[in-house]
Amino acid sequence: MTLQQETVSFEDAATDTPSGLAEIAKRHLVMNFTPASKYREDELPVFVRGEHCSVFDESGRRFFDGLAGLFCVQLGYTHGAEVGDAVREQLAALPYQTTWSVTHPPAALLAQKIAQLAPGDLNRVFFASGGGESNEAAIKLARQYQQTIGQGTRTKFIARRVAYHGTSFGAMSLNGMTNVRAMFEPLMSGVRHTHNTKTYRRPEGETPEQTTAFLLGEIESLIVQEGPETIAAIIMEPLQNAGGSLKPPTPEYFAGVRALCDKYGILMIADEVITGFGRLGSWFGSQHYDFQPDMIVFAKGIASAYVPLGGVIASDRIIETVLDGPVGMFNHALTYGGHPVACAAALKNLEIMEREGVVENVAALSPYLEERLSAVAEKHTAIVGDFRGDGFHRSFELVTNKRTKTWEDDVISAGDFVGAHLNPALAEVGLICRVAIDAEGNPLVQVSPPLVMTRADIDELADLLDRAFVLATERAGL
Repeated sequence: MTLQQETVSFEDAATDTPSGLAEIAKRHLVMNFTPASKYREDELPVFVRGEHCSVFDESGRRFFDGLAGLFCVQLGYTHGAEVGDAVREQLAALPYQTTWSVTHPPAALLAQKIAQLAPGDLNRVFFASGGGESNEAAIKLARQYQQTIGQGTRTKFIARRVAYHGTSFGAMSLNGMTNVRAMFEPLMSGVRHTHNTKTYRRPEGETPEQTTAFLLGEIESLIVQEGPETIAAIIMEPLQNAGGSLKPPTPEYFAGVRALCDKYGILMIADEVITGFGRLGSWFGSQHYDFQPDMIVFAKGIASAYVPLGGVIASDRIIETVLDGPVGMFNHALTYGGHPVACAAALKNLEIMEREGVVENVAALSPYLEERLSAVAEKHTAIVGDFRGDGFHRSFELVTNKRTKTWEDDVISAGDFVGAHLNPALAEVGLICRVAIDAEGNPLVQVSPPLVMTRADIDELADLLDRAFVLATERAGL
């Protein structure tokens, strides 16, 4: 095939006539976490337009985006032109400049704005291009800080099982997902993992307070076992995404982790790549759960994913200590860190979020989202074992045996149910959400929609998911 034959314009893609873009992508584009079947026999969707909470494929078919792109399109798809105007103006004024010993208006103003929104003394912002890069920066900052205060033996990190923190070398080392890590090991040494906060499958009759005590006791035991003088930081998501919307069992959980960090001289890092910028009904998940980290890692929602951007928010104490140390600077840099165009887009995104009351919208409508999705779970008790989450981030864990809380393969395997029935049903009704087989072998369905949803949108989301469950279970004979 010649280059001329393969070339397709965007205008072609926006028509009702198939453009050939799917075949071009299958031939040339290496896609993120995409199975081989999507490159070969399976249909590959080509989305060309978005509006509010929906996206449209090249044939004009509408899909409700119940995943906000990838937990990130806070504003939905309606504000692109306004953000684009800010991008255009910045491109015309100053398309690129570094933040290496210089600055420019968008980076300075965005850092100030983020500091105003962040909790406590988290007043210093280092910019990156995404979540993985941001976690890499947090790792390096934590290690440099510990070295600067004379604690050079503190090189280890504690994270949680099944947690996901990125795919770059250091970030992947933090991951508690063995299926993502295994083929790339050995990774960065010194990362230890504790239980996450999943309460489904905890011992029968255990109270939330007992669960909290167990989890905190395990963390402290691990700290003592490893040696407090060897641990640089603990990193946790306020609400853990991987594993399915895992929130703390009690308010005392994160307060307890904070106390352990203070007791043993360990930094507390909140990975808020997903929970930052409104997803739980507060600007940050650490505010929502009322704890004060030493650093917050952010990305995704900072610019509603209209452009790539991420970073780390650190306390004054950490940055001032590093600047006063022997190196005299944070010993890390990125070509695109603080890119003026990305920062301009983020500033406009935050302006729109404040103007439209987006965070307040999440806080107001979260109970209604929970009510409607709980009703879906109750209707489909034949397959829904657990419904959980917080804010605009909810998950359904599917099981066939309620006693053992597992998906048993005597009728149909979990993989076959998802691949042959559930995913096709979701596509048929026009709903995008995340479906995966979790670490325990159960299908997991996640919804994390745009933060601009209305009550009517919530009704549509719940109805679409209900219809998909009906279709999938009937066709699977469940």
